[in-house]
Order: sequence, then structure tokens, then C-alpha cells
Amino acid sequence: MKTAEYTSFDAVGLAQLVAAGEVTPAELEAAAREAVRRVNPQINAVVETWPTDDKPEPGSSPLAGVPFLVKDIGVSMAGRRMELGSRLAAGNIAGADSFLMQRFRRAGLVTFGRTATPELAYGITTESVLYGATRNPWDLDRSAGGSSGGAGAAVAAGVVPIAHATDAAGSLRIPAACNGLFGLKPTRGRVSMGPGADEVFNGLGVQGSVSRTVRDSAALLDLIRGPEPGDPYSAQQPSRPYAQEVARPPGSLRIGVLPHAWGGRRTTAPVADALARTVRLLESLGHRVEEVEVGLGSDWEEFVLANARLMTANLTATVDELSAAFDRPVDSSTLEPVTLAGYHYGQQVSGAQLVAALAHRNRVARSLAQHFDTHDILLTPTLPELPLPVGAHTEGVEALDGKGWIDRINALSPFTMAFNVAGTPAMSVPVTADAGTGLPIGMQFAAAHGHEGRLFRLAGQLEEASPWSGRIPGVWAGDDSGQ
Repeated sequence: MKTAEYTSFDAVGLAQLVAAGEVTPAELEAAAREAVRRVNPQINAVVETWPTDDKPEPGSSPLAGVPFLVKDIGVSMAGRRMELGSRLAAGNIAGADSFLMQRFRRAGLVTFGRTATPELAYGITTESVLYGATRNPWDLDRSAGGSSGGAGAAVAAGVVPIAHATDAAGSLRIPAACNGLFGLKPTRGRVSMGPGADEVFNGLGVQGSVSRTVRDSAALLDLIRGPEPGDPYSAQQPSRPYAQEVARPPGSLRIGVLPHAWGGRRTTAPVADALARTVRLLESLGHRVEEVEVGLGSDWEEFVLANARLMTANLTATVDELSAAFDRPVDSSTLEPVTLAGYHYGQQVSGAQLVAALAHRNRVARSLAQHFDTHDILLTPTLPELPLPVGAHTEGVEALDGKGWIDRINALSPFTMAFNVAGTPAMSVPVTADAGTGLPIGMQFAAAHGHEGRLFRLAGQLEEASPWSGRIPGVWAGDDSGQ
């Protein structure tokens, strides 16, 4: 299969070709490897590829035979490196498959490499010392977002149609927005973190994917959802497969709009214009849309402080574990400035402060849940501005302490973290683009706990009404010119 043909299909479409005997998984894998060769030198999204030994049975699942990439954190594959984007874990080889990797294998996905992440996924841009900067296929001078920036750039550039991603503060929705992709953060407990972890960042982190089509994300979530023995959380299973929800009408939804973020961050003009166009589209589709105020159950400073304590305390425990495992020091030779600052801040978080932060998490979840009594969906921009230049996120970080870095993350992405704290599903949808630059702009839609189906129905309707799959970035593996 030619690479240009390969990039014209989504994951479900490729699997259908395999099931029909029109192409083999090996031919798809060869096309994907050629795609890496073509675009990765420009975007630096894929940090390693490896030989594969999986032999999926055609037609055994909706994604059997599809080439796939995993993020360099959050999932372990037996015998393969997982370095967490950090010099502290460089050379780490996983001893066994995590539960999620087992499900990827059962789904028939052909996992042939891993994508870049910032160090320990502790940021919303992907520019680690270990791997270097991952660049946006739409504009190589701009960030691909993070922490699933490698996944976002790889999918956007046509390397694979869908890739593994994680999200603890917006880490899959932010790259989806930056790269013009669809990304849905599931409900807390929808996908297992086991067996190596029961939860990540005290339940803020979840597993998911970024993709070019809604049906791909729905199909994958169907294949990986459901609890494993010992999981601390589980979400009620849906009444029908998510893949079926995509084609179902969502009905007339009550949608509350937050044009400006918690904390007072103003939305820039291009994003505000995109939000207004999205509202008009929703109204034309029969939805009832109104501007609302949504309380978090705390003021913004308390919200940032509680999350700083949760995240840095967890970070400190992870760093100590890695340091002991690899017999490496915890200093500037192994950790980047923001990670090291977070580590030292986390050392000072007391047990009582951590418990108070968990109580704050509960308060935010209860407060947000009340708003879903009156609105089916909450709509915000995913990000308040267009993707920033590479390096802009980390300017002057040497002067920040651990809380200062979390404050910066929330200032740059003020709409996303609340839904991680609440544990509710939220998706970024590339409904429109900036008229001036052509850069994609993501819109975030959130629903009540367990209501991914409602989000998939709305996403399917938006995809049909305002298709985005035909928008191709400047760096595209399917471009045969000059090859």
C-alpha cells in the first residue's frame, strides 16, 4: 500500500481493508514506517520504533491490523523501553505488559513504536531534554502541546490514524486542540491503570487516545474500557457500544457556554471568534445554548494550590522510586528545572495538606456535578489562544518553584484541569480553524460522570456538520511530492 493511500483512511477504514483481505497488517505497518521516515525528522514525534511480532487475526476486532503508537508513559510493553521522557529513567525496559497494553494486543493493534512526552508528563508542551522538542505539523515553529504532544503530532502528520494518550490536566485534549484532532478524556475509572498503579495523580490521570475521526476514538474506547481486579474506581458500563453512539442523533441538548476561564484568563480574539462560530453551528443544529457561570466550589488560588500539592507530592514519590531503581541522583543531571522544583516542593507537602487537597478535589467534583443537573453539556474553548511558539511555555522557568509551575500550567490551559479534578469526561473537537493562520482551534465539551455516550453522539453530529478530516497540515506523510 502506498503511503498516500494509507493516510487517506482512518483506523476503522484500514481495519475493514484488512478484514476484506485487500491489504495485510504487514503492508499497513510498512506504510506506517515509511510515514515515520518521511515526517519524523521535521516533527520529532516518534522517539523509537521496533520490530513487531504481533499477528492480529483480520476481522477479530474493529481495529485489528492497524498500526499503533504508545506514549512513552502510562503504558508498559514487555521487553520495550519506557523512559518517561526523562534522563532519570533512561534505558528503562518494561518487564511485563500493563493491563492497557494487554487490551491493545487483544484489539489487534500493531504497536511498533513510542511517542514523545515531556519529562514525567509534567507539562503541557513536549520539549524534553532527553528527546528534544516535538513540533506542530501545522507550523513547525509552534508547540504540538503536551503531555501527549508526540502522539498528537504523529497522528496529525499521518503517521498513524490513532495513538495512545494520557490526560491528567488536559494532556490529550491540549495536543488534540493544537494539532486539529479529536480527543476524548474518559470518566475516571473508565480504563484501568493497573497493575502497576491504582491511580495516577490521585485520580486526575486517565488513559485515552487522539485520532483524526470520532469513530476511531469510540472504537478504541470500546476495546479498552472496563475495570480490572483491584481497581479503586470503576465507571458504570454504557448501555450500548460507543461506536454505535457516534451515528445516533444527540437530540436537542442544553449547552452552557463558558467563554472565559476560571481564574480570570481572557480568551484571545481568534479563539473567541471560533467559539462564537461554534455556538452558531450548535444553534443551527437545534441545541439550546446559553452563557453560564460555573463555580468550582473554591476560589482559583485555592484550586491551584490544592492541585500543586496533589501533583508535586505524587511527583516526589515517583522520582524517589525511579532514583532508587536506577541508582541515579536527584539533581540537575537527571531532572529538568521544573521537575526538580516540583520534586522539592512535593517534599514539603504534609500528610494533612495532601488530605485537604483530596477534600478539595471532592468539593470541585460536587460543585461541577450540580451544573450538569441544568445543562447536558458544558462548552469552553480547549485553550484560550492559538498554539504557542516552541520554547514559550518554559521561558524563565528557572525562577519558578513547584507551585509556580502548576500556576503557569493552569494559566496557559485554564479550561481543562477542572474536569480532571472532577473526574468527568471531556473532549476537544476541531470544529473550526483560525481564519488568519489556518491553525486548528479546539472546542472542549464536557458531560456528567459516565456520559461519554452523550459526548460521542454530539461529536458525531459536529463531524458531519463541520468535517475536519479533509484539513491537512503542511507536514503530511501522504504528500508524495519530492519522495
